[in-house]
Amino acid sequence: MTDTIEPPAEDPAEAAAEEPPEPVVLPPLELHEPLPGVVDDPDMLAAVLDQLRAGTGPVAIDAERASGYRYSQRAYLIQLRREGAGTSLIDPVAFDDLRALDEVLAPTEWILHAATQDLPSLAEVGLRPRTLFDTELAGRLLNLPRVGLAALVQEVFGMSLAKEHSAADWSTRPLPEPWLLYAALDVEPLVGLRDELERRLDEAGKLEWAQEEFSALLSFTGPPPRAEPWRRTSGIHKVRGARRLALVRSLWEARDAIARERDITPGRVLNDAVIVAIARANPASRQELRDLDVMRSRGARRYLDTWDTAVTQAREVLERDLPSAASSDADGPPPARAWPDRNPEAAARLAAYRTALTAIAERHDLPSENLLTPEIVRRLAWDDPAGGDQDAVAEFLTSRGARPWQVALTAAALAAARSSR
Repeated sequence: MTDTIEPPAEDPAEAAAEEPPEPVVLPPLELHEPLPGVVDDPDMLAAVLDQLRAGTGPVAIDAERASGYRYSQRAYLIQLRREGAGTSLIDPVAFDDLRALDEVLAPTEWILHAATQDLPSLAEVGLRPRTLFDTELAGRLLNLPRVGLAALVQEVFGMSLAKEHSAADWSTRPLPEPWLLYAALDVEPLVGLRDELERRLDEAGKLEWAQEEFSALLSFTGPPPRAEPWRRTSGIHKVRGARRLALVRSLWEARDAIARERDITPGRVLNDAVIVAIARANPASRQELRDLDVMRSRGARRYLDTWDTAVTQAREVLERDLPSAASSDADGPPPARAWPDRNPEAAARLAAYRTALTAIAERHDLPSENLLTPEIVRRLAWDDPAGGDQDAVAEFLTSRGARPWQVALTAAALAAARSSR
């Protein structure tokens, strides 16, 4: 008879210790007042203006776009919240402009989260802040691990904020009520967030730095236009040869014209993968173009005549007008990985600068990219302003857009790093 070996009795305390902890369920952020209706006529707007005039303190502002659906970056909903005025949801499409609203908001501080995302679309309808507070940027200067709005709401208030409608088509009319609730909740916490983050910035000795950053945002109008935006086509690195690059350019420009006219995102007209596939195949005729596997979908064939014309035009481009392998957008230094061969002195300076900046960022509990942008550091290392002393470095940093607080923290250390190589 074989003895049966019984497993040792399990210690209840050990078993409990090995069980994964229960996930923490945070209470959801909720509106303090009932969900307001959408403001879409002059009388409703006039009432909102009166409410805002009667309110006190800064105004929280957000805008919803339809980036994945529309060509333009216009705002399709603008949310505002102010103490004493409550929350308002304004449909900017219903008005020629919102300059009357801008006049009411002119004396107030605006609170935005990730201001660079919303400022251009707000300016398009006549709304421009005179002073602002960016909660995302404040979180970055505090070196918080996550600075999305939902993360900050959890960090500061211990509440959850759902973001399930962030990529919705906000050009939809009428807007569904769940979307409107989502939009209202985006401005609900901003005043409280602003106050707490300002307190933390002040406590950390970073409030003046933040104020310089916020002031710089007032002149932000959007990223500078690219000289050759077609080079951003995803997968373009697979395309070899100037003639095929001309084909990418021609197809991209044809697609862009259609998307602009129809106000739909270009990828919904013809996605980048199809452009790259056509360019690599380099079809010699309309029939060859039509027979490509990537052209079998009805969407790709909808504008077959346009794509055929684009292919023909690319084929007829003169040799001298063919695009080069390098982008004319790249007016700065080459990629840093090429520096050891092309400019070893610049490579050594860049390494020294990065080491110095990492030490400063750690000492002041800052992300390195907020201390100085990587682009400024690369340009400093590559251009090596005459003299390379502290004054020359400070002048160069200022000319490239560095704020006074950044120059004060870094100029001397960068000059020392250069001289000590």
